[in-house]
Amino acid sequence: MADKKTTEINLAVYMERLDAYIASQTALNNNLCESLGRVDKQLEDINLWRSKMYGAKTFAIGIGVLILHTSAVMGSFIALINIMGK
Repeated sequence: MADKKTTEINLAVYMERLDAYIASQTALNNNLCESLGRVDKQLEDINLWRSKMYGAKTFAIGIGVLILHTSAVMGSFIALINIMGK
């Protein structure tokens, strides 16, 4: 009879520890899911920032090419006027 009571007590202790373990693992999983959600949001923000920077870089290169082209056209136009005027 004493062995049966000891077994029941050991089973109760085991079940209590198992319940505590399951609860702690559930809390850990929830915490990990929240952390992954925050990381995902931060990656979206970084990708958006990177896209904006690439857009600004492309815009600056475009303006530079436009200025270079305009100066070349205007220089050749002025050279043509000087040649025709002589």
